[in-house]
Amino acid sequence: MEKKSKKTLTLKNTQIDESSLFTNISQIIEKRKYQAGIYANREVTLMYWEIGNHIRSTILDGERAEYGKKIVITLSQQLVIKYGQSFDIDNIRRMIRFAEKFNNFKIVAELAPQLSWSHFLELLLIYRQKKNLKEKLMRY
Repeated sequence: MEKKSKKTLTLKNTQIDESSLFTNISQIIEKRKYQAGIYANREVTLMYWEIGNHIRSTILDGERAEYGKKIVITLSQQLVIKYGQSFDIDNIRRMIRFAEKFNNFKIVAELAPQLSWSHFLELLLIYRQKKNLKEKLMRY
């Protein structure tokens, strides 16, 4: 059987193994794509917190709560048209709850690289379930 020889390329009197070159470049691409994903996820999570906090503090605080709920629905409709379904009313409400329950931006910013938006949603669900269970137990 004939042995396959490694493909090499010679540039400026230097031999380069094409297979190693491909492997090394692929590793760089994969590493950077992974890092970009983490960065993008972090920024989306922080954006959602900022949106929720802004709505909560400027529209829903105090006596404007009922009127504010109507404004949030209209705002959501406008955002969906411009930015897509990520800003539907249900997700806007999640953003508001997120900012209410995780009200310290510094802590959210520290957690965001490790926890995705989905993780925070799971934590909000657990919090709500715990609250509902506590309320049921208080009735008995």
